[in-house]
Amino acid sequence: MRFVSGCLVVSLATGFALFAAGPAAASGRASSHAPAARDSAGFEKALIQSDELVQQLKEPEAKRPIVLHVGFQVLYRGAHVPGAIYAGPASTAAGLEKLRRTAARISRDREVVIYCGCCPMTKCPNIHPAYDEMRKMGFRRLRVLNLPDDFAHNWVAKGLPIHKGPQP
Repeated sequence: MRFVSGCLVVSLATGFALFAAGPAAASGRASSHAPAARDSAGFEKALIQSDELVQQLKEPEAKRPIVLHVGFQVLYRGAHVPGAIYAGPASTAAGLEKLRRTAARISRDREVVIYCGCCPMTKCPNIHPAYDEMRKMGFRRLRVLNLPDDFAHNWVAKGLPIHKGPQP
């Protein structure tokens, strides 16, 4: 395993191999978001554990939360939460615009779970900008999938369900 910018990327094309790719490598440019003052108490309250999300995904479709992947497309294609919608990397202006367009079609009353999983959440360039934007848009039932290390370690390695490839 090799680290670049502290972020890990999941590649399932050759099995569950882990390789390094930082946010700049995955997006093609550096993040334009500087750390801002955050509602860390609200963010902490919004966390949902992976086991809880797996149980919710077993519910009838009307009761399931909508899951949005707000990270890099290479991660989404490698492996993502089943049913997750690719909403773009929130660390870029284009990614935030894609997130806005995707979120515009979702009822503000619906539970929405966002996640990235590129690297430790404390260093993730995508999760906080996505959370902030969704809150600005009026999503009050917004949850954040708790992936303290990354998607590879906190989801895939636990044997939780995944889907590979692009959206259907």
